[in-house]
Amino acid sequence: MSQGYQPPYSITANIFNAVAEISELLGRWSASHQGALSPQLRRDNRLRTIQASLAIEHNSLSLEQVTAILEGKQVLGLPREIQEVRNAFAAYEQLPHWQATNGEHLLAAHERLMVGLIDNAGQWRSGGVGIFRGKELVHMAPPAAQIPRLMVDLLGWLATTDAHPLIASCVFHYEFEFIHPFSDGNGRLGRLWQTLILSQWRAEMAYLPVESIIRDQQNEYYRVLGVADLASDCTIFVEFMLDALAQALQTGIASSPSTMSGEMSVKLSGKTPLAIVQALQQNPELTIPTLATQLGVSSRTIERHLQKLQQQGLLKRMGSAKGGYWQVQTKGNKESDV
Repeated sequence: MSQGYQPPYSITANIFNAVAEISELLGRWSASHQGALSPQLRRDNRLRTIQASLAIEHNSLSLEQVTAILEGKQVLGLPREIQEVRNAFAAYEQLPHWQATNGEHLLAAHERLMVGLIDNAGQWRSGGVGIFRGKELVHMAPPAAQIPRLMVDLLGWLATTDAHPLIASCVFHYEFEFIHPFSDGNGRLGRLWQTLILSQWRAEMAYLPVESIIRDQQNEYYRVLGVADLASDCTIFVEFMLDALAQALQTGIASSPSTMSGEMSVKLSGKTPLAIVQALQQNPELTIPTLATQLGVSSRTIERHLQKLQQQGLLKRMGSAKGGYWQVQTKGNKESDV
């Protein structure tokens, strides 16, 4: 990179259309929550964001465990994974106090994310680093000596670009991962910093759990990064990330109580089925015992209603019984994750 650096990408028809779609979806998402997300939804979405972003980095803690940790409860888990959760929550809570173009803030964010996990938290890496998938080297990052200059150039571009924030955030995300400026934590910080860039454009974007979409498409995420590396052009990555943002917004709209179809409302007779669906819209990974405790009924009652909701086509179980999640089926959007 050099002064006046311009990251290599093109504005394609897919990118142009995605920006228009996301802008429209943002309006619908905001309207579905009467202009502002509730404090509970903001917290729930943040927990989903943290759990998904760490899961991409092989953290095994479930959404329930992450929630319990942040509520001060004891959780059976690896100390490192528990520390990762606490660090990530502290970092995301600090978002309103950081500026995306400020290098000192970027270093502070890395320190907040990685304190207690690595010795050089908050410092550029001092050695070379390669990124492996299994035994295969998929990316050799630039030499450590170049990092200060590369990051100054990238942050300078971000500060001066006239690219739409949706596009700029995706380009920054890719370029950051390409430089790989830290010895560890680059993936989670790259995703956090994209959220910061977007939140400084639209405040509600701080609570959009796009990381959940990336987690579910993790292999494609890494494949696209590799294709962009080989092409020395991040257009394909920008398209991928914009599509993920659109999916996250569609999920948010579909899971809003105000967007339940008339068909669903008719079928949801009784307080308990409605309460189950609303709870699963907020947290798709809730277990039967947790639902029973939350709703004040027996586990057998929850099982009976879940079975009926599945028979009615209103719920679908995704993945395994232990590690999967529930998908609420809305009219016209039968395959939308929530």
